[in-house]
Amino acid sequence: MVTIISGIALLLITLAAFSLFSLKMPKGQAAMSGMANAAVATFLVEAIMSYIAGDLFGISFFKDVGSIAGGMGGVAAAALVPMGMGASPVLSMCAGVAVGGYGILPGFIAGYVVGLIGPVIEKKLPEGLDVIVGALAVASVARAIAAFVNPGVTMVLSIIGKTITEATLTSPIIMGFLLGGIIKMICTSPLSSMALTAMLGLTGLPMGIAAVACFGGSFTNGTIFKRLHFGNNGNVIAVMLEPLTQADIVTTHPIPIYGSNFFGGGIAGVGAAMLGIVNNAPGTASPIPGMLAPFAFNAPGKVVMALAIAAVGGGIAGFIGSIVFKKFDEGAKSVRI
Repeated sequence: MVTIISGIALLLITLAAFSLFSLKMPKGQAAMSGMANAAVATFLVEAIMSYIAGDLFGISFFKDVGSIAGGMGGVAAAALVPMGMGASPVLSMCAGVAVGGYGILPGFIAGYVVGLIGPVIEKKLPEGLDVIVGALAVASVARAIAAFVNPGVTMVLSIIGKTITEATLTSPIIMGFLLGGIIKMICTSPLSSMALTAMLGLTGLPMGIAAVACFGGSFTNGTIFKRLHFGNNGNVIAVMLEPLTQADIVTTHPIPIYGSNFFGGGIAGVGAAMLGIVNNAPGTASPIPGMLAPFAFNAPGKVVMALAIAAVGGGIAGFIGSIVFKKFDEGAKSVRI
């Protein structure tokens, strides 16, 4: 029980820090969006190309593509984060290539600093010198920051990731429900479950639970949106494929959506835990990647069964949630009247 509590507590602390950064830091949401894009460009490509097309189907070319992409997490983060924050593509790429060899979080931190100082450098330097001097300055700053923060962030995130893994292996069913529910809530929020799981470096059963939970929770979202009339049919499809596209509706109706998502993701997580679904591609906690990545590391039949349980469980959670919160909303309206 102590292991479970410590694992969930560390996850919630990380989530709180993640949320505060996104909401309070200058251009925090843009930076986190760049981090999620970096996870797609590296870990998702690695999962599909290397582990499925390469290992499963034996195509060596795709194996090479995925392996190379998977090792570029730091480079992608250091380039895409400042680019998303408004820095020029040239300076963003200078930051990216300079942090080669470092992980995605050191790259993210370096990229965030470059995202803040890059536009200032471009503005202060005379035209003609801004690219040359800016490129040299940005590359040096990015590399120095990545080298400085790497030992500390690697140690802290390793401790958190190992604690969550130990808790999951100790009590897989309980952690399947709690971890699946929490990750699906994050997946649906304006934050990024892909970025969070990438930073933590989750692999194995915890990442399998997170991936399947994000897939199963899509059916929770679809059911909630449809039955409570949150938008039109296009919104229903969009929230199932990628919840971040419907952030305006989600933030307008947080209680029914997040409340139902916790149980939908939790049920999906329990199914994944019972079947022992592993996923060694961190950062694939999103509906479509979460559906595909587990096929690279598990027997196809077992994955199909886990996805079926997740879809049914997610749909049931959404159906029950729509009934509960519809009555709650009607009761609240009658009290106001």
